[in-house]
Amino acid sequence: MTPPRARTWGRIGRAPVVRVRGRGSGGVSMAGMTCCRPGQRSRLIYAVREYRGREDELKGFGWRDFRDLLVRACIQLGGPIVLVWDNVRIHLTKPLREFIDANATWLTVFQLPTCAPDLNPQVGIWTLVKRDVGNLAAADLGEITRVVKRRLKQIQYRPDLVDGCLTGTGLIMDG
Repeated sequence: MTPPRARTWGRIGRAPVVRVRGRGSGGVSMAGMTCCRPGQRSRLIYAVREYRGREDELKGFGWRDFRDLLVRACIQLGGPIVLVWDNVRIHLTKPLREFIDANATWLTVFQLPTCAPDLNPQVGIWTLVKRDVGNLAAADLGEITRVVKRRLKQIQYRPDLVDGCLTGTGLIMDG
């Protein structure tokens, strides 16, 4: 529960101090897809995982989680998917690559160049979420998870925010 850095206010001459309890173990991981189809509203499909620092618990998302997210997106969107992915190590694993090859009828994948966050619309979505978490003084990890899920749900129902993140990449052209 290492707090994110953010700006805050305080009385003149007194530096604001926020005390944080806990060992620093645990965290919240997010995975998501920003989806668009000509003539339809933009969509955000996501998954959130809470990690409490237990031995038998996965710290982040595994290849099966990404596979399940892709299958869920195909069902929700009702058609084939052209996926533009960044070069996160888990995206390049052999089992996930085999899944993509086995489902080439409905899934086409393109890799973004290395270190190209300006081409990834999800970076904009994560920035919107982290902006709200920045000044949060949470009592526990569950509260952070609730705030993250609430913000992602708000973004889901605001296609103009998703459109802004897509347009900011320069990869989407109106037509």
